[in-house]
Amino acid sequence: MPANVASHYIIKRPLLSEKSTFAMNEQRRYSFIVDTRATKDEIKKAIEQIYKVEVAAINTQVRKGKAYRTKMGPMQVAPQKRAIIRLKGDQVIELF
Repeated sequence: MPANVASHYIIKRPLLSEKSTFAMNEQRRYSFIVDTRATKDEIKKAIEQIYKVEVAAINTQVRKGKAYRTKMGPMQVAPQKRAIIRLKGDQVIELF
């Protein structure tokens, strides 16, 4: 992504599921849906800028889009990139 892209375009939304909520409360790991073109460095800068925390580590995964059939023909859901963020020290992100 270009260097002048604002950080709120990199981080799309927090990922809230049972597993991610447990990780958030017990392990201080936060999951986000991010732009598929974003690198780990860009994600780290965006999280630090938006939430004012220090990031210790980032794990990313790209989930392949699923194919399905409709009356119009075969369709494909776009792939998603997820980032799992670990914070330094006793820092927390208040999502709610």
